Amino acid sequence: MEYLEFELPIKELEEQYQKACEIGQESEVDVSDTCKQIEKKLEDTKKKIYKNLTSWQRVQLSRHPSRPYTLDYINAICGDSFLELHGDRNVKDDKAMIGGLGKIGDQSFMFIGQQKGYNTKTRQYRNFGMANPEGYRKALRLMKSAEKFNLPVVTFVDTPGAYPGLEAEERGQGEAIARNILEMTRLKVPVIVIIIGEGASGGALGIGVGDKVLMLENAWYSVISPENCSSILWRSWEQKEIAADALKLTAEDSLEIKVVDSIIKEPLGGAHRNREKTFETVRDTILSSYEELKNLSKEEMIQKRMDKYANMGVFKG
Repeated sequence: MEYLEFELPIKELEEQYQKACEIGQESEVDVSDTCKQIEKKLEDTKKKIYKNLTSWQRVQLSRHPSRPYTLDYINAICGDSFLELHGDRNVKDDKAMIGGLGKIGDQSFMFIGQQKGYNTKTRQYRNFGMANPEGYRKALRLMKSAEKFNLPVVTFVDTPGAYPGLEAEERGQGEAIARNILEMTRLKVPVIVIIIGEGASGGALGIGVGDKVLMLENAWYSVISPENCSSILWRSWEQKEIAADALKLTAEDSLEIKVVDSIIKEPLGGAHRNREKTFETVRDTILSSYEELKNLSKEEMIQKRMDKYANMGVFKG
């Protein structure tokens, strides 16, 4: 397990607890009281640290290398029923954007999401979760297929942004994302969006328009990353913590300003601390969200979706 800088007190206590237990196993000395004391102190320290996280610390947790990614959620939720579909039928198959059919119980869904890599090789293969235009066009193709067969769509958002390279712009990055936003507002099937990690800029919005937009507790959602915001305003990344606070990018901030509909609680310490519990919670949330949407008429569902986005940012003096 890797520890972030603010988690070092937890690391020290966990190491002390492990050593105390090993001493008890290897000798006849009774260390049960010591272990209980350390365990209680460890639990209190965890609660104190994780209940007082800054915006920047939330960003760090969302990028934790052990945090589950899109395919982790899909494989855990669907098991062997997931069938990945490839290609945009125009340029190529974008490895940063994955999608396909899967089942939760007896209900079929179309799952779509950005996928990051687990090591240097797979991060390059997945382009660090930054999709090209063909990735967004693949996503739209799959959404339209879901609409054709009347299947609900579930998207997992986890990207530092759409790929900003020259070749992406040449192939119409802006148009591809704008097209997806337009088409998602009027899809005739339920759309459930879950922000599981980083939700940055148009890269997130390209698959981020839905009837229900849900956000994991330690994810973030913003027009720009704190580092890039800092580099624009201060010509340096050193002010990234100030930028993170100013951007109001945490789950609580996003719920308060009504850009997301609800927050999905994570296990203490983050999704990576108890992956199975996180997968179970996300699975149950998808099913409960679908239950709320499935009986709406297509016209009512689309109208409610469009009204929700039209009302964002409206203030009455």
